Amino acid sequence: MAEPRDTVVLAYSGGLDTSCILVWLKEQGYTVIAFLANIGQTEDFDAAQKKALALGAKKVYIQDVCREFVEDFIWPAVHANALYEDRYMLGSALARPCIARHLVLIAQEEGARYIAHGATGKGNDQVRFELGCYALCPSIKVIAPWRMPEFYQRFPGRRELMEYAQKHGIPVPVTPKAPWSMDENLMHISYEAGILENPKNRAPLDLYTKTCNPTTSPDVPDELEIEFEKGVPVKVTNTRNGVTHRSALELFVYLNDIASKHGVGRVDIVENRFVGMKSRGIYETPAGTILYHAHLDIEAFTMDREVRKIKQGLSLKFSELVYNGFWYSPECEFLKHCIARSQQAVAGTVHVSVFKGQVYILGRESPHSLYNEELVSL
Repeated sequence: MAEPRDTVVLAYSGGLDTSCILVWLKEQGYTVIAFLANIGQTEDFDAAQKKALALGAKKVYIQDVCREFVEDFIWPAVHANALYEDRYMLGSALARPCIARHLVLIAQEEGARYIAHGATGKGNDQVRFELGCYALCPSIKVIAPWRMPEFYQRFPGRRELMEYAQKHGIPVPVTPKAPWSMDENLMHISYEAGILENPKNRAPLDLYTKTCNPTTSPDVPDELEIEFEKGVPVKVTNTRNGVTHRSALELFVYLNDIASKHGVGRVDIVENRFVGMKSRGIYETPAGTILYHAHLDIEAFTMDREVRKIKQGLSLKFSELVYNGFWYSPECEFLKHCIARSQQAVAGTVHVSVFKGQVYILGRESPHSLYNEELVSL
C-alpha cells in the first residue's frame, strides 16, 4: 500500500471496471468516496452501495438526479431540436455534465482535491467528465486511470481485470458479459464496441433492451396530445384512454413507455468522435424521438421564418458543443440563452400517433400560430 494521499471522489457505476479502480485507488494511498448517480439506469443501488463499502470506500453517495436531468439538460436539448451529425440525440453527452455537477459538489462538500472516472482513453466521455469538472471547479484534479500507463499496462484486457478482482475479493459477474458495451440513462441506452466494431455486422435482435421490435409491436397505435409552453412539454394526454401526465419527469417516463411499446427511437450510426476517430454506435432514444418530432412541428407552426433559419444554425453548433463536452463553456451558455429566447412563442398542442417504430404528426393548434387559413386558402 502506498503512502496516504488525499481524498478522491470516484464516479462509480458498480461494475467491474470502477470496482477495480476503487480498489486500485486505495492501493495508491487515496481515500475513496464513491458517487453513483441514479440517472434512470437499471441498477440495484442498494447492492452497489454495499459493494463499494465492502471494497473500502469511506463513504458512498447515491443521488437521484432524474428530475434534474430532464429539466436542466434534456429540456434545453428539446428546445434546440438537438441532433449530432443529423442522427444522434445526445443521450450520453447530456448525462455527463449532470453527473459532473454532482461530482464537483460532493468534492467541495468533502474537501476532496481529486475526482476520478472510469472512462476509456479513446472515447468522448473522458472529455465530457473532465471539461465539466474543470469548468465548475478549475482547481480540481482529475484522475483518469485508463490513460495512466501504470494502470492500463497492468490491465491490458478484461482477463487481467478479472484476475485482479478475484485476488482482491471484488465480486465478478456470474453471467456471461454481452459482446458489446452499454450505457443507459433515462433518455437513452447506447451499445458499442465488441462485435459491433465491425460496421458491417448487423446488430443481433436480442441487443435492444429499451424498445420492442417494431415488427412485433402492437397493431393499434397510441395517439397522444402533447402540449408545449415556451418550447417545453407541459402535458401529455393519451386520447385512447385519457391518461394524462403533467410533471416533467412523469411525462418523460410515460413517453418512454409508449415509445418503447411501439419500437420507436432506434438508430444505428457511424459518428465522428471528438477525440479524432469514427465509431459505430447503436442507440435507443424512445421519449426523445417523440418529443423531437412534436417540438419540431409546433416550432415550425409558431416561429418566424427568419428567426427559425438563424435558430437552426445555433442548434447545429449547440449539438456539436454538447457532444464534445462543452456544456458549461461560455459559448454553450450563450447558445442556450439565445435558443431559449427563440422559444417564447412556441406553445400549443401537437397530436401524434406512435406506431410500428414511427411517430406520425396528425395535427396541431396554437394560440401563437402564424398560420393564416384565410390567407393561404386556394
